[in-house]
Amino acid sequence: MEEVLAAVGPRLKRIRRQRQCTLAALSEATGISVSTLSRLESGQRKPSLELLLPIAHAHQVPLDELVGAPPVGDPRVRLKPVRRGDSTVVPLTQQPGGLQAFKMVIGTSRSRPDLRTHEGYEWLYVLGGRLRLVLAEHDVVLQVGEAAEFDTRVPHWFGSTGDGPVEVLSLFGPQGERMHVRAKPSGKA
Repeated sequence: MEEVLAAVGPRLKRIRRQRQCTLAALSEATGISVSTLSRLESGQRKPSLELLLPIAHAHQVPLDELVGAPPVGDPRVRLKPVRRGDSTVVPLTQQPGGLQAFKMVIGTSRSRPDLRTHEGYEWLYVLGGRLRLVLAEHDVVLQVGEAAEFDTRVPHWFGSTGDGPVEVLSLFGPQGERMHVRAKPSGKA
């Protein structure tokens, strides 16, 4: 805590100088005496909200910038991609269990069907390229903008058609959980 407070003074001085503002001009704008401002910048006076709020207002900066608060967490999901051969899987969800989202770029080497079964339910949406989906006796090719959903206990396989990579958004419910799609707005008949 002491280190944080000690860093406030030099930060105040740097911000004031960047704005080409004198102690006298800042004093006039804030109503804080020149000597108090000088002691704040030199670390001889501890910063308080009473002093920092008018300074932040005068410099038109957030209070967080004056005290060096850590930035608010980035809301973007930044999970590491998993590469297997010429394919990449990017997990888009962070919590374990429940419905999981993935973005997949499947390379052309994954073009021979190898049907598997497992617990779960999958929903696929083609973002780019062409996706070949083999589901039991059905063998279909999905184009950009098309989707498929299936119970993964049915023998299945999906991959590239072999003529280029395919980019897919996948939602997978490991315990047979299904995605809920609302066909019309809630509360409307």
